[in-house]
Amino acid sequence: MKHFTSVKDIPDLKKAVEIAFDVKKNKFAYQHLGKNKTMVLIFFNPSLRTRLSTQKAAMNLGMNTMVMNVSEDGWQLESELGVVMDGDKPEHLKEAIPVIGKYCDVIGVRAFAKFQNKEDDYAEKILNQFIDYAGVPVVSMEGATRHPLQSYADLVTIEEFKTKEKPKVVLTWAPHPRALPQAVANSFVEWMSETDYELVVTHPEGYELAPDFMGNVKVEYDQKKAFEGADFVYAKNWASYTSYGQILSKDFGWTVNEEKMAITNDAKFMHCLPVRRNVVVTDGVLDGPFSIVVEQAANREVTAQAVLKMILEDG
Repeated sequence: MKHFTSVKDIPDLKKAVEIAFDVKKNKFAYQHLGKNKTMVLIFFNPSLRTRLSTQKAAMNLGMNTMVMNVSEDGWQLESELGVVMDGDKPEHLKEAIPVIGKYCDVIGVRAFAKFQNKEDDYAEKILNQFIDYAGVPVVSMEGATRHPLQSYADLVTIEEFKTKEKPKVVLTWAPHPRALPQAVANSFVEWMSETDYELVVTHPEGYELAPDFMGNVKVEYDQKKAFEGADFVYAKNWASYTSYGQILSKDFGWTVNEEKMAITNDAKFMHCLPVRRNVVVTDGVLDGPFSIVVEQAANREVTAQAVLKMILEDG
């Protein structure tokens, strides 16, 4: 595997799950792969789980790690091509990226959607410049349209906790005070569509995800109906795709609560974190016996390490 930006980079999804579980059994069994190698983690946006889990995963494999927060640790970087750089950005990605590539063996990049231009965001301009110019493998630590490390961990978590071969998995929109990207939702749908699970997406009208990600996935606009018989409920907010980046609703009627979870088949509750309590989900659900958000977050280390293992083995 050369780069990791989506499920499409995984040659065999079933095998990838097996690799993750193998890593989880002994996180330090493959340190020979990373000996004397370095990973640089570049953050254009904040992080907690992604930073710590990816850095720990690299260290588990014996790699050296360097972390850079672009807004705090270096020059402001220009990403547009053909611009006259007479403003506040003294360095262009076209020079910065290959230089970074000379200092390491793998680069991780986190760059959110800016919500200024849908076409630019969905073209993944920053992530693709790293792929074009780095000269080393690139791992997406969340792009404008996808969060593959999160979705890989989501899949492993469902495999770990499922009680039937083909569980019903529901992705539900939830309210939020800020406009959030579609990346986690897009990516989750994309990964789940590669399984034989029953996948249902529920959200208010106006929050339809991009057709390229949804395909033939079932959409149910009645949240309670969607929850009926669910084995897993994944809550996530995202801003509108059609009215790009806009908040069309803050309806707390979509908050996941105990009453709604009672409709399910004792469903496990999932969220990528951070989560706003009593906005996205109530305390009762988040602190209840069916919440697996911490276990889900713990698997971020496992799947990040599995990704790096596959890249290093192919390198």
